[in-house]
Amino acid sequence: MSERAMPGRTDGLISLGAADALWVDLTADSAVPTAPGAFTCSPAQARVGYALLGGHVVATVRTSSGQWSVPEAEVRRAAAELNAVGMDRRDLVRIGPFREVPRQGRDEETQLRWRRRIAGELREPSGLERAARGEVGRPYHLAGIDWRQMLVERIRDGTRRTWWLPRAVVRLLDAAEHNETRWVEAARAHQAGAAATEPPSRPRQAGDADGRQTTSIEGPTASPRLYNGELEGQLYSVLSRKPGTPRRVAGWGCAVCRTAPAAVLDHCHEHGYVRAPVCQSCNTQERPDHLYSNDIRVANRYTRLFHTDADDWLRHWHRCPGCRARTTLPLPHLAAWTAHIACRSLRPTHRAPGGREPCGVLRVSWTGSQNAPRSCLLTVAVDFCPSGEHRVLARIPYREAAERFGVWLAETAPAVAAAAGPDRLDGLPAQPRPVIADVSGEGLALF
Repeated sequence: MSERAMPGRTDGLISLGAADALWVDLTADSAVPTAPGAFTCSPAQARVGYALLGGHVVATVRTSSGQWSVPEAEVRRAAAELNAVGMDRRDLVRIGPFREVPRQGRDEETQLRWRRRIAGELREPSGLERAARGEVGRPYHLAGIDWRQMLVERIRDGTRRTWWLPRAVVRLLDAAEHNETRWVEAARAHQAGAAATEPPSRPRQAGDADGRQTTSIEGPTASPRLYNGELEGQLYSVLSRKPGTPRRVAGWGCAVCRTAPAAVLDHCHEHGYVRAPVCQSCNTQERPDHLYSNDIRVANRYTRLFHTDADDWLRHWHRCPGCRARTTLPLPHLAAWTAHIACRSLRPTHRAPGGREPCGVLRVSWTGSQNAPRSCLLTVAVDFCPSGEHRVLARIPYREAAERFGVWLAETAPAVAAAAGPDRLDGLPAQPRPVIADVSGEGLALF
């Protein structure tokens, strides 16, 4: 008989090989592709007390015979939760390469480090081809997820490569990395407590109902806490330099989606204020497809930001006291809103199999500065028109765009609009920082 788990036996331990096979069987119809070797192939860590499946940490146990095993019920639970994840392969998040990789402190390090693993693999000569072939011994799976099948490579300016994964996968891997950190911290605390109370020659072991011995511990049960504006009004330039800030941020859940652990502090680059701790996925969701010194393309993801999820995003952007007091958005966001919402009726359409669809891709450029509103002019145009047109839809002064946004804000998110206004000027800097152009696209300088 093979090592596959016996049907109906969901309360016992199974070998790592059987767990590998069970994971693949249970997730065969998942929207997120999975891979074999989740427990037995690199970068799995089953023999150090745990393995990652999707966004979960699954504890492994060592029986009295010395064999490493895993609770079958935990594999089934992780598979069921992965199967419930929906994935839009067109909703992509850039995962690299970036000019600067944030350094992790000792307490923030994890074994997974999935961004570094993928970047290291793809930077090697012919790395993308090797990843696509799945060569033996290559760490092509991460937390049991086959990232090869979903990786998208884009070429910009003829030579520059960028790598992208679906947003749902990024959130899963971020959750796995966060939960692994929590698990490792709990394991260290457990071991420190055991060392303080027991002789070194008698390591503490726990037995299960069948007399098997385990060196594993239960993972942490505490979930990230809700963010309630604890950092409101603080300057990012000050807060980011304080020791322990990354660890403090990791203790919150994402203030936008409220489903993933926070990873970074989002802040307004126009005024310098902290907005809130957010996950990596939400931190990239607001960015346009391309970003130049005074020119952006408006990504399709703005459909969500200004429609289905508008209330959440408007509340988040207005966590900046500067934007809230002026009842507006940072210039790139206001430009995107102007193109996507204010000029919606001006955008031409073309025949398509399902009816008609909007023409090309929206692009917004501006002259002047938002700090000198009378000089600032937004130009909304359409690129990549199927019929070969490249037309200018509108030229809108900054002040008019801001006024239109204020009217739309009051209709779309009344609670956000009610908290905004020119009377909320206390504590604002006398001269807001100018927008810093990000011509490389590596950072988030405009946001």
